[in-house]
Amino acid sequence: MPVSTAAIIVKAVSHRLPDGTALFSDLDVVFPAGRTGLIGRNGVGKSTLLNLIVGRLPLQTGSIQVAGTVRMLVQNPAAIVGGTIVDLFGLREAFARLDRVEAGSGTEMDFATADWTLPARIDEALGRIGLPAFSPLCRIDALSGGQATRAALAALTFDTPDFILLDEPTNNLDADGRELVRALLHDWAGGAIVVSHDRTLLGEMDHIAELTSLGLSVYGGSWEIYSQMKAAELVAAEGALAHAERQLRLTERRAQQQKERKARRDSAGKALRARGGMPKILLNAMRDTAEKSGGDGANTASRLRAEAEGELAEAQSRIEVLVPITVSLAPTGLPASRRVLQAVGLFGGHAAETDVIAGFSLDIIGPERIALIGPNGSGKSTLLALLTGALTPRRGQARIDVPYAMLDQAVSILDPRLSIRDNYLKLNPQETETECRAALARFRFRGDMTNRMVGDLSGGQRLGAGLAATIGTGTPPHLLILDEPTNHLDLDALAAVEAGLAAYDGALLVVSHDRTFLRAIETTREIVLK
Repeated sequence: MPVSTAAIIVKAVSHRLPDGTALFSDLDVVFPAGRTGLIGRNGVGKSTLLNLIVGRLPLQTGSIQVAGTVRMLVQNPAAIVGGTIVDLFGLREAFARLDRVEAGSGTEMDFATADWTLPARIDEALGRIGLPAFSPLCRIDALSGGQATRAALAALTFDTPDFILLDEPTNNLDADGRELVRALLHDWAGGAIVVSHDRTLLGEMDHIAELTSLGLSVYGGSWEIYSQMKAAELVAAEGALAHAERQLRLTERRAQQQKERKARRDSAGKALRARGGMPKILLNAMRDTAEKSGGDGANTASRLRAEAEGELAEAQSRIEVLVPITVSLAPTGLPASRRVLQAVGLFGGHAAETDVIAGFSLDIIGPERIALIGPNGSGKSTLLALLTGALTPRRGQARIDVPYAMLDQAVSILDPRLSIRDNYLKLNPQETETECRAALARFRFRGDMTNRMVGDLSGGQRLGAGLAATIGTGTPPHLLILDEPTNHLDLDALAAVEAGLAAYDGALLVVSHDRTFLRAIETTREIVLK
């Protein structure tokens, strides 16, 4: 359990992107001691906020106070070219000093400051995170994505900082790696801010901080408590929306009644003038009074209407943030007894003489929902390539007997040079513009958003566009194959994916380490690769 009393205080912090777009404005928040899960949609500014806290980005306005030391997990360490594990620890010079002393070329200062315990302490740190056999001088680009993330985690906690910041730490990790991160945070005695969409990991948090277009709110308790509080907020927001809609209708009705009364008075005044019989000075005074009263009434009505419309807009914005996502899809028509896929005695791998997959067989009948799980390096992606024919097996055979679609981690089915709309129509030339717009809207692509280039989308948006172009059509495929679909998704995008897959009635073959996701899409069978 956390015992640290350190806190991070953010006051009046605003940040604009280089193009002038406001990312967030006047953030005021205290990140208390303990573990805080930071959530929000992709692009809302979570990573930027972490970089501001650690000082990697300059503050534009406001202040950030950090009591004690703070360290941030290196995101995507596998992409670092030429660096070694020692570089993740920030100890290249300390190791070079040891080398100089051992070679007899060290200075007096080298001899005085050499830390001979350093190699053993780094080995111990790597061992705790599941990398006992790796040299500290191993190149980072020689590691898998999961191994590099483990090394970065070991470096993060090496000198026991007061606060650690982690940005999607379980991405690229298998089930064992995810459990290591969970255990590390469970036992962490300092403060922590964790950006994550991993709901199992968020369940370990002491607080949840949600960053939205409306600001940043901190909720006491773990993910489960946060979910309950958000459900209560949704009920309240729906009530506020209904009230705002009633107020706007009432305001408009009163304004119309006032307008009609004025018209009747004006008509009566004109009739009185036409008949004559009243002094002109009295008629003019009555006219002036009526005009002033009418003008004041119009101004009041206009003000009340603006206030009511503002209340309605605010209520609608709260609903947009809180409302859960649901998706309605066309049926596949897949019969329960139809053979979907058959693989018999598959052997193969990317290297000609190396069988990553050996003797694999599988039958999928009807709308089964199958989870393909296993540690990193066990061959899950290779198996998908063998099953779909992207890779030729060395022995055995595989065939898919129904229309299918596969979305890999890069969603390479989409052309990054085309818009979301154009990709949809390219993959579904038989569909009309109206059908295209309706399918994209099911996954919250509306208006100008449909014209955005796929190459400019976040990972979650890209996957949503891929799902819309496959299972969102009028004739969805009978089989959908997904490779690690939850990597790089925010929670809203994850909810959209889960809603889409829950509405899909075809067969599913899904590679994932995310147990919460697999439960949400109700997989019926598991295949474990060792």
